Amino acid sequence: MRASLLQIAVDPDESVQSRRRRVAALVREQRGADLVVLPELWPMGAFAYELFAVEAETPDGPTFEAMSAAARDAGVWLHAGSIVERVRDGGSDRLFNTSLVISPAGELVRTYRKIHRFGFDKGEATLMDAGAELVTVALPDPTIGDPTIGLATCYDLRFPELFRGLVDAGAQVLVVPAGWPARRRAHWSLLARARAVENQSYVLACGTAGTHAGVEQAGHSVVVDPWGEVLAEAGDGEEVLTVDLDLARVAVTREEFPALKDRRLGLAVPPVRD
Repeated sequence: MRASLLQIAVDPDESVQSRRRRVAALVREQRGADLVVLPELWPMGAFAYELFAVEAETPDGPTFEAMSAAARDAGVWLHAGSIVERVRDGGSDRLFNTSLVISPAGELVRTYRKIHRFGFDKGEATLMDAGAELVTVALPDPTIGDPTIGLATCYDLRFPELFRGLVDAGAQVLVVPAGWPARRRAHWSLLARARAVENQSYVLACGTAGTHAGVEQAGHSVVVDPWGEVLAEAGDGEEVLTVDLDLARVAVTREEFPALKDRRLGLAVPPVRD
């Protein structure tokens, strides 16, 4: 499976509408890839809290429309990163950090609402509601072996039980869009490798570049194989990583080093939606 991670630079001087158009053009350039991945909240930036309510949209809103057309034109599966989702609830609105997965036909196949909100009782943690479901997505394509991907977002990376639940649901590839700050870049790289090793899965961790809302972004999007080896890593700026994944390596690794079979402790996890 050929995967392309688009590490998008979020420039506060670029409008959300302009960035949508620019990113759609980048997605179209990935024709030949099987899966394209975008970062978390790339339309406005993961730390641009004042824009969350202003730029909130429905899953079939303007970001989806632009990305749907781009995925269809490129003929790729697209993990379109995440948006601020607005949900009307009586007389008030609820906001979620929601990922969109779009088929090569441009259809919205799955959404995932981020479970672990960052902020320690401020920022995202107070402005958004938490998701409650683990989500996996089967990519029906016999040419790449019908892989199953598991969805997580940014701060979720610090919670290994979520990823173990995704693996138990059949995930071979763990996809993590993020808006990770540069000051904790070392944790980003360490945790991406840890999630790959402990779950014997590929990890595709795609972050933003640039600085938004005064927060410098870590960049350094990374692709890690089931043995914890880094197959590709981006730098600090906007960049596209394209890597060919040998999906058979997941089964081989789990067979040759069957650590997952030796587990003795189980954790309750929310239901998985596929």
